[in-house]
Amino acid sequence: MAHLTENPADKERFICVYPVYINSKKTLAEGRRIPTEKAVENPSCAEIRDVLTAAGMNVYVENKMHPREWNRDVQFRGRVRVQLKQTDGSLCQDKFRSRKDVMFYVAEMIPKLKTRTQKSGGSDSSAQQGDGGKKSKKKKK
Repeated sequence: MAHLTENPADKERFICVYPVYINSKKTLAEGRRIPTEKAVENPSCAEIRDVLTAAGMNVYVENKMHPREWNRDVQFRGRVRVQLKQTDGSLCQDKFRSRKDVMFYVAEMIPKLKTRTQKSGGSDSSAQQGDGGKKSKKKKK
């Protein structure tokens, strides 16, 4: 049985990171695990995966729901599994000693992602104005 293995490199032994854990919009009762000031607004599984993959971690995404997540939308769906330890029990990376280390790192890096920074950047505003124009045309009809 795979789930009974002691091998930290088995996928079943990877730690789980749900977007809820680092979502600043959630309360502790709703599943947030880090302080609000360190948390990120509505992180997605893809963002968590991208950040950890860029950090050189072994990750994969599962189509699972956090038990306290009432919203069944696709954007809230998903769980990221992360390998913390290698087969011999040593850490994959020294900066990730625990699940908390991973959560703090992800929460710190997500706001720096291109998908996040472009939204507030000046280069994207022209595209937004174009979208706005299209919307107003629809209203006139």
